[in-house]
Amino acid sequence: MKLVDFIENEKVCLGIKTELGILNVAEAAASIGETLPSTIEEVIAGGKNILAKLSELIKLEQYMILEENVIYAPCIRNPEKILCVGLNYYSHGEECKVDMPKYPALFSKFNNTLAAHNQVIKLSSNALKYDYEAELVIVMGKEAANVSKEVALSYVFGYMAGNDLSARDLQFLTGQWLIGKTCDGFAPIGPYLVTADEVNPDHLDIRCEVNGEVRQVANTSELIFNCATIISYISQYMTLKPGDIIFTGTPGGVILGQPQEEQQWLKAGDEIKISIEKLGTLVNILI
Repeated sequence: MKLVDFIENEKVCLGIKTELGILNVAEAAASIGETLPSTIEEVIAGGKNILAKLSELIKLEQYMILEENVIYAPCIRNPEKILCVGLNYYSHGEECKVDMPKYPALFSKFNNTLAAHNQVIKLSSNALKYDYEAELVIVMGKEAANVSKEVALSYVFGYMAGNDLSARDLQFLTGQWLIGKTCDGFAPIGPYLVTADEVNPDHLDIRCEVNGEVRQVANTSELIFNCATIISYISQYMTLKPGDIIFTGTPGGVILGQPQEEQQWLKAGDEIKISIEKLGTLVNILI
């Protein structure tokens, strides 16, 4: 199932992506006397029973909204944690000329970085070297502490596309990356959160386009640490909670990896598209 949070009358509403458009869950549920969650985070908290009830609504086609009329909200808006894995594709490590990590290299973002599909993202005046990073994003569905790699994926609610936007000049001001990763709007996600039963996270094509030009092309099979390994590793040190977000790393093709004389950093007016097989295309424009 492809779940969507969208904005209607200044309120966040729950939707289901179908071939006909986006189903307005609240209106469809009310028509049959049901009261169902109003956001994706409430769906995650509700478990499998809620998903079963949502699947019954899809036939109510009269409550569909044309997708071009939808104003998207971030699929997850208030996670306890946003965790990110750096240098997790061989191609990215090679272009950055760094040794391949023996363990997942973790950093974090905060809720201020979350942005939605089609949201315009304002660049800060405090940086110049803006870069994209196409990434597969995990959304946790159950509390996970000290879980093994063998069972780790059973704790996942779903997956979505993400863009780990980065201000490289801020990122490398010090030995800590945080300031270059946490500007407002620097973690666009979406457009949909696709439930785990529809996705094999180990074999998904991923690509990034800037103004129609392909910049990154890879497959998640090329991850150094796959999704199960990442979840298991993190869970040994901190408890993952339902709704937590994990950015799994970006493949080669970022601006940082190009020769300095060829680097053309992102600028106002650029359109970035992050496409992941089965998960859809996330689009944002910079201003």
